[in-house]
Amino acid sequence: MSLAELADLLGRDFMQRALLAALLTGLAAPAIGTFLVQRRLALLGDGIGHVAVTGVALGLLTGASPTWTAVVVAILGAVLIEVIREQGHTNGDVALALLFYGGLAGGVLITGLAGEGAASLQVYLFGSVTSISSTEVWYTAGLAVVVLTLTLGLLPQLFAVASDPDFARVMGLRVRFYNLLVAVLAAVSVTVAMRTVGLLLVSALMVVPVATSQQLARSFRTTLLAAMVLGAVAAVGGLVISAWLSGQATVAPGPSIVLLALAMFVATWPVGVWLRRRRRLAEPFPILAVDSPDQHRVAGHTDDEHPHEHGDDCGHPAVRHGDHVDYVHDGHRHAPHGEHYDEH
Repeated sequence: MSLAELADLLGRDFMQRALLAALLTGLAAPAIGTFLVQRRLALLGDGIGHVAVTGVALGLLTGASPTWTAVVVAILGAVLIEVIREQGHTNGDVALALLFYGGLAGGVLITGLAGEGAASLQVYLFGSVTSISSTEVWYTAGLAVVVLTLTLGLLPQLFAVASDPDFARVMGLRVRFYNLLVAVLAAVSVTVAMRTVGLLLVSALMVVPVATSQQLARSFRTTLLAAMVLGAVAAVGGLVISAWLSGQATVAPGPSIVLLALAMFVATWPVGVWLRRRRRLAEPFPILAVDSPDQHRVAGHTDDEHPHEHGDDCGHPAVRHGDHVDYVHDGHRHAPHGEHYDEH
């Protein structure tokens, strides 16, 4: 397809709707995905996507909007998943697996009972953003605005709960409430991305841009904002690539979006490795100033220190004392780079 033909295709009404939906999805999914990655729940979106299949099937069976039935079922499933996870039972992972697979199997069964074929469900499983209607675009826009408003507006609280729940609880934050809120927002994000990348691929758009952003960013806020930008680029770029290749083959937008997001991660991974190594070499260990020689000593240990050679990545905290630097590690004092201690 030539550039003129591509420009003409992108200017059509259905592509304009698709581009808007892709942009909103690319912003919302990584925004909540950043908190899931921080809490080590990167696959939560995938599980909610399985549960949402039942919601789509219920919409097809009852004649209601599959988007809204998917929202309701996904939220209920996300709350149940969070409750099971919070209980911390040894069989919690088994219960979650049963919930995930039950949601997918139930969706396929109910779709058959509704008299719909597999093609009807495939639109939601793998996405079909180019067939999205104006009404569905408004639904997607409204849900995306809710996710972005709550995520960015409650950023300090959500970050505190995701990073250190015990500290957040001591500070008076309602940890359970915010955990449930993240789960609900993840469910809403899944339904937002349902028509763009599909329920089975939505977790990739929630996680991969975050992983890519982590290669380059150092702060949580920068990671979140960069992930939103990368998600938007992947969503819109994948859709454009799919449209460009449509002249030669049938290429679905959902897989194109995910593969583009993965390509950006692969491209930035060597840069991230180089940056992390450079930071370690620049700051191999922190320098700690002390006021008296007594601060060198660690309770429970004697003065029989032993020499210790330090490399670039040793990471031991250093304590400066006069013309020497003492390296404190595991309760012992170590002579810096082969030098000896002056006893004081």
